[in-house]
Amino acid sequence: MWPLWLLTSLLALSQALPFEQKGFWDFTLDDGVPMLNDEEASGADTSGVPDLDSFPPTFSAMCPFGCHCHLRVVQCSDLGLKTVPKEISPDTTLLDLQNNDITELRKDDFKGLQHLYALVLVNNKISKIHEKAFSPLRKLQKLYISKNHLVEIPPNLPSSLVELRIHDNRIRKVPKGVFSGLRNMNCIEMGGNPLENSGFEPGAFDGLKLNYLRISEAKLTGIPKDLPETLNELHLDHNKIQAIELEDLLRYSKLYRLGLGHNQIRMIENGSLSFLPTLRELHLDNNKLSKVPAGLPDLKLLQVVYLHTNNITKVGVNDFCPMGFGVKRAYYNGISLFNNPVPYWEVQPATFRCVTDRLAIQFGNYKK
Repeated sequence: MWPLWLLTSLLALSQALPFEQKGFWDFTLDDGVPMLNDEEASGADTSGVPDLDSFPPTFSAMCPFGCHCHLRVVQCSDLGLKTVPKEISPDTTLLDLQNNDITELRKDDFKGLQHLYALVLVNNKISKIHEKAFSPLRKLQKLYISKNHLVEIPPNLPSSLVELRIHDNRIRKVPKGVFSGLRNMNCIEMGGNPLENSGFEPGAFDGLKLNYLRISEAKLTGIPKDLPETLNELHLDHNKIQAIELEDLLRYSKLYRLGLGHNQIRMIENGSLSFLPTLRELHLDNNKLSKVPAGLPDLKLLQVVYLHTNNITKVGVNDFCPMGFGVKRAYYNGISLFNNPVPYWEVQPATFRCVTDRLAIQFGNYKK
């Protein structure tokens, strides 16, 4: 029963918002809304995830004092550690150091851990990382270093890295070249940092082929330029974005999901959304829009639109659905319009002729 308890205790390795991770090996990064039964829309790649049960038990007697070690998993969380512990078995694949008081990652802290696959450093006090601290980690794919005191993205990240979660730190700048050589990276979560648009140097994301990027809860006033054009999911919620201009989305034609909720958006320029032909979900809730954005009927794969808590006063009969039959390839599964000053009794039923179910439409509950 002890191995089962250990693995169960790892089910919540990333507790920090905005994630609601259901299990440690669950890297689907869902936002609370399922991705519409479209497997290819997943924001993170789970291929290569080791099956811990398939590993033969390690017979090494090496285990740091106070930690739990089994099946190449070393759990040292919630121990009040000031430094990375010694005597970690070299065959370790998962090292959990979250919820401690570690302030620095030194040059030889991970020496000999060439088989490490996932490193969890969430909720420490790390403010300094030696430029060669990660050099031994040649097979590292998951690095969780959120909720620390970092003021910059760590240098010389392992080229094997697939997923980086560095949200809730103190990072203000993303310099050019900081992600150089990370050809395997497909997911970065860097929200909760005081990043402004000017903090992204030109070419900061050069060479990356990301599927998923979140820069939420920052200080952005517009959509950052030159993000990877490979993105399937882009989340910029909880910022200070005021408008979407014509060419802001020009290079993001592969987006499936775009999150712009909880901003200050008043205007979306006509034609802006035409650059997103594969879009499935659009989150524009909690903004200052006065009308339904133009161009929604032309998005033939769009299935979910969040427009609640805006200033929308009118909904036209052709705001959501294209004219004619057989034009839209996927019907809507959800349209939220509640908490808008819309006279709902004036909305024509034909407005939602391309919705799968009337229950998918959310109206009402407007309060001044």
